[in-house]
Amino acid sequence: MAGSIPTRQFGRYDEQVSLLCVGGAHLGVSRCDEATAIRIVHECVDAGATFLDNAWEYNDGESERRMGKALAMDGYRQKSFLMTKDCAHDRRADHSMWKLEDSLRRLQTDYLDLWQLHEVVWEDDVDWIFAPGGSAEALLKAKEKGLVRYIGFTGHKDPAIHKRMLSQGFPFDAVQMPLNALDAHYKSFEQEIVPICQEQGIAVIGMKSFASGDIFEGTDLTPAEALRYSMSLPVATVVSGMDSIEVMHQNLDIARNFEPLTGAERTDILARSAAAATGEHERFKTTYDFEGNVGRAAHGYPVKLSTIAAD
Repeated sequence: MAGSIPTRQFGRYDEQVSLLCVGGAHLGVSRCDEATAIRIVHECVDAGATFLDNAWEYNDGESERRMGKALAMDGYRQKSFLMTKDCAHDRRADHSMWKLEDSLRRLQTDYLDLWQLHEVVWEDDVDWIFAPGGSAEALLKAKEKGLVRYIGFTGHKDPAIHKRMLSQGFPFDAVQMPLNALDAHYKSFEQEIVPICQEQGIAVIGMKSFASGDIFEGTDLTPAEALRYSMSLPVATVVSGMDSIEVMHQNLDIARNFEPLTGAERTDILARSAAAATGEHERFKTTYDFEGNVGRAAHGYPVKLSTIAAD
């Protein structure tokens, strides 16, 4: 109906999911207290933004804990499409299964709608994941046991890594990737990965529609234009971080009033973003500043005190 959050088909399945997904990373940061995080989850679900994103390592588990508390109230778990991500050190299946159980406990649920391998961004990730005893085995095991309904992976670094993942003949249900007006020009997931997902019937989950906020430093695009650009692509949903009631209302309004870009509007946005699309404003592609602590530790990088810029 008019004014509701649009829905999209989830890949090759008949299931419909909300076009706007509530990003879990921002729900655990210090500037967003627990009461605000719970309110964001409840108001978004009530508005029809029922796709919820999270990850085991976000804010040392605080994001999952707060979301779980919100979902345990008044039947909100049953109204939601819940996704979280595996952050197994060195991509071992036994580590993945342990962290899945931990996520289920924090989220106060006995199953996930979608479980994804988090931040497949390192050159050796694909080898580790598909090695004997690797995390790919955990995805299948969890699905067979009914702990998760769908499985996938995420990453923000390089389309070449996504291509390697998608060339394994593995039954992924979803793939998450950065999709924004800058990405269209540089190391483009839109150009290189979205068509592969469409061919394989895999649900595309867009993220970083604001390029972690940097899109507004490099272009004159508005939040509405940036989010509308990502939503106009062949995605099942677009993850958007919300750390305040103001930002939540902004994103809900954009989603409620969403209309796909016309050809002329898309051309205009691409023209206005082209000069900034050199990687400078998509630093998650060009640096290792955005990687989560589990992956950093596994590859000998110093860990960070906190981050909200993960997948």
